[in-house]
Amino acid sequence: MKLFSLALFAALSATSFAKSYPVTGNTVNCRSGPGTSYGVKKSYQKGQSVSISCQTSGSSVSGNKIWDKTSDGCYVADYYIKTGVNGYITTKCGSTGGGGSSDSYCKKINTAGVNLVAQWEGFVPSPKPDPIGLPTVGYGHLCQKKNCAEVKYKFPLSQTTAKQLLSDDLPKYTACLAGYLNSKVKLNDNQLAALTSWTFNVGCGNVKTSTLIKRLNNGESPNTVASQELPNWRKAGGQVMQGLVNRRKAEIKLFKTASSKQAYPKCQ
Repeated sequence: MKLFSLALFAALSATSFAKSYPVTGNTVNCRSGPGTSYGVKKSYQKGQSVSISCQTSGSSVSGNKIWDKTSDGCYVADYYIKTGVNGYITTKCGSTGGGGSSDSYCKKINTAGVNLVAQWEGFVPSPKPDPIGLPTVGYGHLCQKKNCAEVKYKFPLSQTTAKQLLSDDLPKYTACLAGYLNSKVKLNDNQLAALTSWTFNVGCGNVKTSTLIKRLNNGESPNTVASQELPNWRKAGGQVMQGLVNRRKAEIKLFKTASSKQAYPKCQ
């Protein structure tokens, strides 16, 4: 009975520190990390109360960069939560969620990584289908609207504006990759760049459920994991593509290129 009472007291105490606040948006997504590029874990409806365990900084939503970690273990933009103050109302989180990554990783990959992506995506000045029929433009930008209407640069793109578009796109993929890694994983700038290239190519959803991420989070040697897992991602539309075989080799080569600059979980 004494042990039960202590456990109950601890549970009640922990609950009391996670205060509840109403949701102000109609349908508000709770994500795996503090930013709109992270995957959606669940959604809250207007008027629903959510418990906030801690807060952290993330991507800006209507000028507010605070994100609230809820008792469901996901992050919601503080802009949509009625806390009654414009600022932090509880302690800062020790990590950004998802795999438990640090918010201090390098948000932009190095030049070698950008050039690798550009090389293997190829330059397309105006929107057209890629080898499996998806409309793309620039260096691998996947069109979100008809005729890539979301792109702010004028068509046909120059190689310069295409590189600018690529620079706009890449941080989203680095962010979702970082959101799936735990803070025990250590990557240098070449390793993070190579994995961002892979993520850009296969998509955040596939990366999240991959054996590669699981093995890294389990503490296996990054070089071993990359060498063994990246070659498996060589198919498109169910067919082995020689271009993907070659791209994976290039990513492995960059991944295994020595560098003293740490990029994850902290950027040097």
